[in-house]
Amino acid sequence: MTGSTQAGMVAGFAAIEEAGGRPRRVLGIDASADPARTHGQITRIARGTGELIGLKRELTEADVELDARYHGGTYGIPDAKTIDAIRLCARLEGVLTDPVYEGKSMAALIDLVSSGRIAPGARVLYAHLGGQPALNGYSAAF
Repeated sequence: MTGSTQAGMVAGFAAIEEAGGRPRRVLGIDASADPARTHGQITRIARGTGELIGLKRELTEADVELDARYHGGTYGIPDAKTIDAIRLCARLEGVLTDPVYEGKSMAALIDLVSSGRIAPGARVLYAHLGGQPALNGYSAAF
């Protein structure tokens, strides 16, 4: 995982905030099972993006929030929560998520909402980046 989407969102929302917009929380879900490396990578990309778009402040590690509870222990191997989330999302919403990235982040979203860590009525943007073709490589899991 490069984290480039999260990094771009961190830099973009920081620019909006500098322009008078309200602060936004960008929560990334680690799927790499190497969160320290991924966090550093996201920070580097966000910092470089911030420079390119003319942010007045330098983005730091503190600007990057990466939740490492949902990677399942191994990159590319879906755990039971990931499989359950993929099935639930497909059945209820008709949205296909892959077992490598989106399935893990969907499992996180479901857990964060059902546990109340994302408050009822909160506005959430879930960035689905594709990955559906990866389902073909995991057909035995389904």
